[in-house]
Amino acid sequence: MVIYRPALPGELAAVDELDNSFTTGTVLQVTASDDGFTLRTVPVDPPLRKVFPDDEDEDGDGAEVLVALDDGELCGAITSVYEEWNRRLVIADVRVAPTRRGQGIGGGLMDRALARGRERGARTAWLEVSSVNAPAVRAYRRMGFALCGLDTTLYTGTASEGETALFMSRPLGGGPATAGPI
Repeated sequence: MVIYRPALPGELAAVDELDNSFTTGTVLQVTASDDGFTLRTVPVDPPLRKVFPDDEDEDGDGAEVLVALDDGELCGAITSVYEEWNRRLVIADVRVAPTRRGQGIGGGLMDRALARGRERGARTAWLEVSSVNAPAVRAYRRMGFALCGLDTTLYTGTASEGETALFMSRPLGGGPATAGPI
């Protein structure tokens, strides 16, 4: 039985050690035109393996970290930050142990983070995901998130250069956002 709760200070290092890499056989291709952008799912062969750099600091000022534990073993975590000025909950990081993916742990963490955001007065939740992380985009869409924007330059000069930042959001006042296919 998975237990969800706020992370204890001594658990934050273990959260950072959770493997957040992924492998995918599809990516989202972003094409720009004078009238906007289109996204298209395209296969990649061989499958793409993405490993995130260690230097990202998602647990900065005001961040809340929730963990998922199964029989005392850390199997997932979510980091969020409430931005009071616009009443937005920013989902900064989601990590699920590779052996536990596809078992509802990410959804359980997200449900609890969104509930905590509502308690704090958030009207919407927002996150950023790379265009190559098609598995995460599909999961976020199942969780009620919808594409709300993108940035073709956010990763310029980084290890993720060439990828596009996709921004997704969902309202927190009622049910999930209406989300069509990507």
